[in-house]
Amino acid sequence: MSATLELTQDLIACRSVTPADGGCQDLIAKRLQEVGFHTESVISGPDNFQVTNLWAIKKGTAGDKGEVLMFAGHTDVVPTGPLEKWTSDPFTPTIRDGLLYGRGAADMKTSLASFVVAAEEFVITHPNHKGSIAFLITSDEEGPAHDGTVIMCERLLKQGQRLDYCVIGEPTSVNQLGDMIKNGRRGSLSGKLHVKGIQAHIAYPHLGKNPIHVSAPAIQALVETEWDQGNQYFQPTSFQISNIHAGTGANNVIPGELTIDFNFRFSTESKPEELRSRLEKILSAAGLDFEVDWVLGGSPFITSDGALAGALRKAIRDEVNVETELSTTGGTSDGRFIAKICKEVVEFGPINATSHKIDECVNVDDVLPLKNIFRKTLEQLIA
Repeated sequence: MSATLELTQDLIACRSVTPADGGCQDLIAKRLQEVGFHTESVISGPDNFQVTNLWAIKKGTAGDKGEVLMFAGHTDVVPTGPLEKWTSDPFTPTIRDGLLYGRGAADMKTSLASFVVAAEEFVITHPNHKGSIAFLITSDEEGPAHDGTVIMCERLLKQGQRLDYCVIGEPTSVNQLGDMIKNGRRGSLSGKLHVKGIQAHIAYPHLGKNPIHVSAPAIQALVETEWDQGNQYFQPTSFQISNIHAGTGANNVIPGELTIDFNFRFSTESKPEELRSRLEKILSAAGLDFEVDWVLGGSPFITSDGALAGALRKAIRDEVNVETELSTTGGTSDGRFIAKICKEVVEFGPINATSHKIDECVNVDDVLPLKNIFRKTLEQLIA
């Protein structure tokens, strides 16, 4: 059994449902310390939701003048769902028919193990490496993400820590290992819209004001609006309604208020303040009495096809002979925080098909190549 597969299984065996780390970061820290990394554990968050964060760095011979490549990721996993629906225990790593099963196998403990073993091999093979290697690992990515990567980035910024390249181990591959790298992500802007009406008996509509009825034209206008056309990296900005609620539950009462949850996934062609303004203008033009509570989940970021993406694409080509697509599709990630302090940020990892699902798994045959890809990326950028 390869060292990477063995460490992946050890990490899967750790019960690390958000915000628990389950001992994963201790395993990682001890391995890194043995090859010369300085490690630091940072506990954050309230007592009822404590988050564990790991920072590790091994400086190269160029010291602070050398470039820094950081591996980033999370040890926390989503809840298992009904245990009886799993073929085997989700925290007992199990190999069947060439697949390694367990919660976190795809998202993202295989990547974490690959990071660690790649760094070990690189340091041993290149003891006088010029650039520096860093790790930023959190147990608060699958949850609220208030006390993990975001606060660690703020901390690193205050300390003046230089970061040139960052690889996040999210599962990005689609059909085969290496076929997709995420070189950016769309922004996420959510809103909760409250439209006021006048509650009344449904038999006397002239005494009331139905907020569902008066909102319908505005909803249609929002759905039909072209917010932007996107660009070479991003799809056009999308507007989607996720929840609508109104009424008392009785079938003879005109509701007094309508609440709508919605979300923008937006490209770099739009700014949050512009989207807010345009939406509120549409609502005002419809004559609605409304309020909107806004939450900016993250701004879009993009890394051009530069040094990091180029090195990773070459490593993929050399290792698995796959030509890689750069993409910004999908949801948000911790890249939205890291991109504020690091020049080039990409995401790459195993096939994403089973992430968060019952019987989550990875191909065993992909584990060793994934580690090799990360090692070869190190060799190109900081050796």
